[in-house]
Amino acid sequence: MGTAERRVAPGGGAEAPERAPKGAQAPEHGLLTGEAVAGEAVAVEAVAVEERRISTRGDEERVDYRPLWIEEPARKRRLPDPVRTAAVRAVLIIAVTLLQAMVAFLCTLAGSWLAFPMVLSSVVSTIAATWGALDVWVTRQVWKQRNGVVSTPSSTARSLRRERRRVRRAARAAERTQERIRRRGGAGRLSHP
Repeated sequence: MGTAERRVAPGGGAEAPERAPKGAQAPEHGLLTGEAVAGEAVAVEAVAVEERRISTRGDEERVDYRPLWIEEPARKRRLPDPVRTAAVRAVLIIAVTLLQAMVAFLCTLAGSWLAFPMVLSSVVSTIAATWGALDVWVTRQVWKQRNGVVSTPSSTARSLRRERRRVRRAARAAERTQERIRRRGGAGRLSHP
């Protein structure tokens, strides 16, 4: 089956090749140049994207198109909310800083009175942008340590987990003791009514 043919899916009868549009067909004569080979690859993709299945039910005919893409799970996990918020804030501050620097440069070239205030505000914005970038880094480190991603012996998360486990064990032990006392039906009490 060549690049110029499409198949009808099973269910509608025997497979019968269909002709693709004239522009999507491969050259039928002559040598294939580099452009023709690239064009043929594009034509194959176009035909693959346009491939459809025809299914018939009784006297009703329905055309099912294949999806153009298939969603795949993300390779990397999403940033935690506090880190993402800090990153967005940093990107906005850096963008404004770059804009101010560009305006200051253009005002300086034009000899405008606005050049000096813009240079001053660019310096202040540069300090703020540096703070924003450091804020992302610090927020990320704090989140990692609090939520147990870092597994070093000094990790705060590890000691917190250990503490929670100890509390849960103590609660389960107390619950088992209470259950044993209830099962005995009060036997072992010092006084009986």
